[in-house]
Amino acid sequence: MPIFQHRRTWIIGLIAVAVVSLAIMLRFGVEHGADFALPEPLKRYLLSDRVPEFVAVSNGRLEATEVDVAVKFSGRLTEVSPQEGDKVEAGVEVARLDTASLEAQLRQARAELKRAQRDREYTLAIVSQHESEREYADRELQRLLELKQRNYTAEDQVDQSRTRARSALAALRASRIKVAETEAAIEAAQAQIDRIATDMEESVLKAPRRGRVLYRLAEPGEVLAAGGKVLTLLDLSDVFMVFFLPETVAGRVGIGNAVRIVFDAAPEYVIPARISFVASQAQFTPKQVETRSERERLVFRAKAQIDTALLDRYEPLVKTGLPGTAYITLDPKAAWPEWLDVRLPPWPEPQANSPD
Repeated sequence: MPIFQHRRTWIIGLIAVAVVSLAIMLRFGVEHGADFALPEPLKRYLLSDRVPEFVAVSNGRLEATEVDVAVKFSGRLTEVSPQEGDKVEAGVEVARLDTASLEAQLRQARAELKRAQRDREYTLAIVSQHESEREYADRELQRLLELKQRNYTAEDQVDQSRTRARSALAALRASRIKVAETEAAIEAAQAQIDRIATDMEESVLKAPRRGRVLYRLAEPGEVLAAGGKVLTLLDLSDVFMVFFLPETVAGRVGIGNAVRIVFDAAPEYVIPARISFVASQAQFTPKQVETRSERERLVFRAKAQIDTALLDRYEPLVKTGLPGTAYITLDPKAAWPEWLDVRLPPWPEPQANSPD
């Protein structure tokens, strides 16, 4: 029995020595450019601890700007066009609210406008009448004043004429005020019509930008309160990786620094990006973030933006939420190691139109 155990120990030791020797040989060969027929993930693993000093490493996830399509005012949904995963263009109708109540309000507002316009016409006629009465009263008063100078008329007649002239002037002023009131009523009715027309336009929800439907949050027939969300869109032209940098590194990272992104799901590809944001304040390390050292308690949130032209080219392959590793250069003049040279996936094949 002891002989058997001794032999098994020797066998295990020999196997361990062989595995370690093989790993050393493979690593040495990969580092010096040997052409081993190894999978790309294995090559990357063998080189993982060969990150240059001028390159910082952090884990992150691919994200995109999310845009909510929401209703401006309360109402019942009558239509929601796209499904989750559908692509929509900017300005395309995606949902619609019931407008029966708004249409009734619009008819009422138009009727109010017509009534205000008729009232204005009537008051303008009254103004014309009072202007004539004032002119006649002024002329009559002028004649009596001339006769009074010649002692051809009594003083009381002059006073009566003067009173009629003043009354005619007061009536004219009152009628002009009435005209101003009717004009204000016309403006108010027109403003009401414009507001209702705007609300009717707002009842047709359009995509604010080009993107992909991430969530369909409401269905036709539901009554939504003001601000209720109908869809959430992903803006595929604004895609970035979010990661966290320790205090010792964040101060050396500048906006525009080059980044290389390697996704866990496709380690054979290296995606170029650039730093677009570094937080100005540190925060405690989030629970979901894996750091190389437990001592890294405070970190700075950062973003690496992927070029828009590249996103347009590979849009069918863009999937948010993918985890990966970001390699950030701290020296813009230094050359990337060969294993971090940009390697992009092949162009997506165009999808053929399905038969009707």
